[in-house]
Amino acid sequence: MTAPPTPPARSGLLVVQPLRRKHCAECRRGPLSLLVIEDGAPRCLDCADLGHLLFLPRGDTALTRRSREESVLSAVVVRFNRRKGRYERQGVLVEEAGLARAEARCLADAEARRRRRARDARRRAAEDVRFADAFAAEIRRLFPGCPADRARSIAGHASLRGSGRVGRSAAGRALSEGAVVSAVVASVRHLDTPYDGLLMGGVARHEARRRIAAGVESVLRAWREPEAGVG
Repeated sequence: MTAPPTPPARSGLLVVQPLRRKHCAECRRGPLSLLVIEDGAPRCLDCADLGHLLFLPRGDTALTRRSREESVLSAVVVRFNRRKGRYERQGVLVEEAGLARAEARCLADAEARRRRRARDARRRAAEDVRFADAFAAEIRRLFPGCPADRARSIAGHASLRGSGRVGRSAAGRALSEGAVVSAVVASVRHLDTPYDGLLMGGVARHEARRRIAAGVESVLRAWREPEAGVG
């Protein structure tokens, strides 16, 4: 097994999480969990004068950025990814006092971030309601015989944020006729035909769709006519 290449040169200090067992070329301690390459040889953090720093794993962008801002001395920690053939960032080494100050800064604006998240959530909820209403209105335009509560139910299901359903696709967000019809067909297929029972009975999906196609079209044909009593 070949050793990974030397980490690329970059500004600032670089520390490596080795994939193979390494010992310090200076004090001979090891195996090392973190090391610095100096003159082509591994050095432990103590010999590299970085032993007093604390490791902060990646994941919290704000804390990482502020910890580096608050530390006079810091280093980026990387590890070689054999599958991708490159070094990837794992975190940073920072001063203990710098990390404490960064944590205090993050704690101080935690309430502001919470309020911002709440505002964003309310905004997204209002956008979702408006979009679902527009989707339901388009269903009713294309299928005036579709009961209003059913149109709202179809719209709500198809446009649920994060669902990956047709209403969240680019075509769905644009209220294209194809996307709206697809949402209606899916609802009719599952709620107005024995389609789900056929699937549970072991019938292949394409065969199950073939069997219930006439039933789906019958409902759609009825819904394309104005609702009874509506002129």
